[in-house]
Amino acid sequence: MGATMIGLVKEHRGPGAILKEVPIPTCGADEVLVRIKATSICGTDLHIYNWDAWADKTVVTPNVFGHEFAGIVVEVGERVTGVAIGDYVSAEGHMVCGSCKACRTGNAHVCPNTRSFGITAPGCFAEYAVVKATNIIHNAPDLPFEIACLQDPLGNAVQTVLSGDIVGKSVAIIGVGPIGLLAIQVAKACGAGTIYAADINPNRLELARQMGADVTINAMETRISKAVREMTDGEGVDVVLEMSGNPQAIVDGFEAAANAGRVSLLGIPTKEVSLDLTNQIIFKGLRVEGITGRKMYETWYQMKGLLNQKRIDLAPVITHRFTLDQYEEAFQLMNQGQCGKIVFTH
Repeated sequence: MGATMIGLVKEHRGPGAILKEVPIPTCGADEVLVRIKATSICGTDLHIYNWDAWADKTVVTPNVFGHEFAGIVVEVGERVTGVAIGDYVSAEGHMVCGSCKACRTGNAHVCPNTRSFGITAPGCFAEYAVVKATNIIHNAPDLPFEIACLQDPLGNAVQTVLSGDIVGKSVAIIGVGPIGLLAIQVAKACGAGTIYAADINPNRLELARQMGADVTINAMETRISKAVREMTDGEGVDVVLEMSGNPQAIVDGFEAAANAGRVSLLGIPTKEVSLDLTNQIIFKGLRVEGITGRKMYETWYQMKGLLNQKRIDLAPVITHRFTLDQYEEAFQLMNQGQCGKIVFTH
């Protein structure tokens, strides 16, 4: 396509980012070029912006970052089929090899050769982005751009909730940042029983109530496991969805789980977590699930079913809208935890 665009670039291996003019990416033979209409900030983007140990070990620089988007296809490569100019799309952000054992046994979401859009490959905090055609997801025409760009984190919530039986089960969602909030609606839509939401942020607990949580627990005021057991006649909950990554919250989650229950772990701890494996996992007969990304592409079709049939309403989780040049204010809000999902409109 040639020419240049404005992009939010992680230029230096340290805190912050720079909004600058960069070349519009070139569309390869098996790729499509998308005009970005909306993007949203992920917790991963915050790690990149703040530049923690994970980012230093993982992220490629200099690069446009960001990986949650919706937009319109403006160019297609010569070998592309099934995607056309003018299509309204989002995309799976994990670019996998397709030939390893994981990929060939239906587990491409844990492909060891994955390249990640906006992390190890150029992303979408820009006017245009290039995406592998095989990763493209077509959106329903009536799905607003700002909702369509939330499908990546929604997929994390869907995979976490549906990694085991949920119908009629009591559920504790620990950490109600944006993905935790989305998980509340997904669990409710999929037939969960009582939903307990735990966090240390009163604003997010209020959002959790709006999203459908039956009970909220302020972890600054009471220990999560103690509160859950008191409210379940000492039994604990059938399902624990750990979204915070906080080491103490993870320990509390295992303690709050009922015997023969399930614990699904999505939150990423910043340090090692010490667990009583004997008493809290083995003797309790727990099933433990590690969750990464979305199943390719089962989770996307599950999301489509929920969104297209209006089983879930993502609008309440969006608390702020900015243009890309307001990125500093947006990331400041993220760091303060005083927001739900932040969307950049393009």
